[in-house]
Amino acid sequence: MVEDFEHCYRAVQSKDPRFDGWFFTAVTSTHIYCRPSCPAMTPKRENVRFYPSAAAAQQAGFRACKRCRPDAAPGSPEWEGRADVVARAMRMIADGVVDRSGVTGLAAQLGYSVRQLQRLLVAELGAGPIAIARAQRAQTARVLVETTTLPMIAVALAAGFASVRQFNDTIRAVFATTPSELRRRAHAKASDPWSTADAGPGTLTLRLPFRQPLCPDNLFGHLAATAVPGVEEVRDGAYRRTLSLEHGPGIVELTPQSGHVAARMTLTDLRDLTAATARCRWLLDLDADPVAVDELLGADPDLAPVVRRGPGRRVPRCVDGAELAVRAVLGQQVSTAAARTSAGRLVARFGQPVADPRGELTHLFPTVAALQGATVAMPAARQRCVAALVDALCGGRLSLTPGCDRNDAMTVLDSLPGIGPWTSHIIAMRALGDPDAFLASDLGVRRATQELGLPHSPSALTAHASRWRPWRAYAVQYLWSLSTHPINRWPAVAGPIKTLKEAA
Repeated sequence: MVEDFEHCYRAVQSKDPRFDGWFFTAVTSTHIYCRPSCPAMTPKRENVRFYPSAAAAQQAGFRACKRCRPDAAPGSPEWEGRADVVARAMRMIADGVVDRSGVTGLAAQLGYSVRQLQRLLVAELGAGPIAIARAQRAQTARVLVETTTLPMIAVALAAGFASVRQFNDTIRAVFATTPSELRRRAHAKASDPWSTADAGPGTLTLRLPFRQPLCPDNLFGHLAATAVPGVEEVRDGAYRRTLSLEHGPGIVELTPQSGHVAARMTLTDLRDLTAATARCRWLLDLDADPVAVDELLGADPDLAPVVRRGPGRRVPRCVDGAELAVRAVLGQQVSTAAARTSAGRLVARFGQPVADPRGELTHLFPTVAALQGATVAMPAARQRCVAALVDALCGGRLSLTPGCDRNDAMTVLDSLPGIGPWTSHIIAMRALGDPDAFLASDLGVRRATQELGLPHSPSALTAHASRWRPWRAYAVQYLWSLSTHPINRWPAVAGPIKTLKEAA
């Protein structure tokens, strides 16, 4: 897209927010880069340059616009859906791998040399991994500067900078102002939609932007209906859950709002802010392009009425691939309530306790190491399947991390006893972020296709669904929406979720 100047310039002229995050507009006369939807006057053609990433624009000497906040734009849907090494690298950088392990660690996890990885990212994005991580650190620092009263040295270290000097230099280069001035302006404008009050030690409130439209019913409804007691709950109109992070446990509260999702994060260590934010965005599929998805699915006359009724459906994902895989196995051929109960028993016995002064969250979901050799009440075949899955994850044969190779993961999953197409595609859809995963044998999907008069045998339905590619995972969300199942209702109205004691 960046190479198509006319296409990009028309998007800028129309102030089209659908392209925010797809590319960035830099203006040579002002040395500022913006979102395509920036409300400022459209620059002259001869003064415009287009870049595929904020990091590339910053590396070329442009600073972020103070009006449209391009550093806070939704991420590119390309890195969400693609499975190649560049997309995998982008997901890992967003999850904080460079901050934790450096570029060498990132390259090693991807199976490339540092030089090869650098070449691939520069060719695709116009910037290498260090520049991309630097841009991410700048955004994290800005959030901390504007939403907390932390000393600047604490902000610098929490955002991943090696020194206060590096932090100051980066903020000046990216935002054309000092950190102190950023904080002064944010605190002086109580009505500033991007600034929030400091909520106490380790707690921040921030906005997670997304592309319109967004249908919260299936997204938050699914998370509420499948919530594991002790790990997840719905309270005061927010979905809440615990997070296992590098420097300690965290708790996040997510509430859908007009134009953004409000996120309240309570972290043991603010160095985990970048990873926590990335996992929340991944969980809610906030970097999707709903217009592109709905345009293709709505072109099918059979599916078009369903798309029109509730546009902008996202795929509810997960915060940890291993957790989702274990829960998918527990959910085989049982009701949503039964799967939640089984998972709650695992949590009660093997999860790490956490404190939650604001609610009833009590544990982190058990790690695969804690589950190795564990036994709970369930059918013997399912117990063997869980054991095989856990052994594959613990032994390194299977990886479900943000940077894993999807094809390799699916090959290993298909080889495990007790994991069939339904389970492997649920994991592909919700843990690996495959936008084309399709549940042809799912009961809810088959009932929906019957109601629509579509083929409903798995083979015939798979053939028909080829017209929905590459968005078949989203087609599943629309098909599920035809049922009266609680996963389609938000806020949840099916009564309180069981407590951990009741589940155990």
